[in-house]
Amino acid sequence: MTPLVLLPGMMCDARLFSPQTTYFSGRRAVHHAPISGAETVQALAAEVLARAPDRFALAGLSMGGIVAMEVLRQAPGRVDRIALLDTNPLAEADTVKLRRGPQIEKARAGELAEVMRDEMIPNYLADGPGNPKLLELCAAMARDLGPEVFIRQSLALRDRPDQSEALQAFDGPALVLCGRHDALCPVARHELMAGLLPRATLEIIEGAGHLPTLEKPDETNAALARWLETP
Repeated sequence: MTPLVLLPGMMCDARLFSPQTTYFSGRRAVHHAPISGAETVQALAAEVLARAPDRFALAGLSMGGIVAMEVLRQAPGRVDRIALLDTNPLAEADTVKLRRGPQIEKARAGELAEVMRDEMIPNYLADGPGNPKLLELCAAMARDLGPEVFIRQSLALRDRPDQSEALQAFDGPALVLCGRHDALCPVARHELMAGLLPRATLEIIEGAGHLPTLEKPDETNAALARWLETP
């Protein structure tokens, strides 16, 4: 059975996919690929490919989806199928680029926790009773990764390329999934991706924001299972 490679979002680790690991690991090999060791999307994708199985199913959320698209561009023959969750195929908007520099300087000055608390994490989740626990998990993942990872990832996101052509060229089964209330990567961006991919299925997870893997794990697992079973 094809192994599954999971790529986490910015300042997240394998805990972002804990419900998916539990659900799928009894059925197939599940690999978690960190995306923290370089400051370009191209180099991060090359690191993923260096550690990945020869051929694999690839799923990435947010920044993980951005790196997944670069993996697809570099080695389309190794990707059996792709799932892009709460992500963005376009180069970074100028308005977002302007925020990167001040955030990087704050991280260098020892203020990463404040950046995450005030500028990043408030955009992650839809309103719901489980939010305090998930917000603390997001803060813990960022704290454990630390400021140097934040800086490298910020630079990689700032300078990333547009991946529209890579998506148009891929003819394997594709899942495009997002939370209905994703404030960072809205539904319209996922409709764009689904239109670019020749064999895409678009899934909108109700009641979720930017992290449906944690907010609505059962619904997300079901969508991923359908994608993995697509001939």
